Amino acid sequence: MDQLTIDEIKKLIPHRYPFLLVDRVLEVEEGRILSLKNVTANEDFFNGHFPNRPIMPGVLQVEAIAQSGCLMLMHSHIDNPEDYIPVFTGINKAKFRKSVVPGDQLRMEVKLVQEKRNFYNMTAEARVDDNVVCELDATAAIVPNEE
Repeated sequence: MDQLTIDEIKKLIPHRYPFLLVDRVLEVEEGRILSLKNVTANEDFFNGHFPNRPIMPGVLQVEAIAQSGCLMLMHSHIDNPEDYIPVFTGINKAKFRKSVVPGDQLRMEVKLVQEKRNFYNMTAEARVDDNVVCELDATAAIVPNEE
């Protein structure tokens, strides 16, 4: 099992601040990834969501999970990641179980369920401590980077 630092993450996916939502990869192997997002009080989205009760938006939890899944694919399935870009193509069965707030550490586990050519089906779960906060099924594609 490999680990990835932030510099290695930036080599695999094109996201950058303020939209890079994975801080570290703890484990990545064929068909599975475990990654972290440290949720801090100075995240810009907390200014409006919500000023008196900061909660990480569900859509950003989904995005962090999607980035984790794309990291798994780019690391394990693509020989020249700089020549390709991962795109999130679908989400199903998303459920939000608990709020994610400043100080939490979002631990995201994504597993590959099916691969067909350049399309991938995954299942994912995000936890804070031992509590599931978000779960979903997702699809992604790896397409040529036409820069």
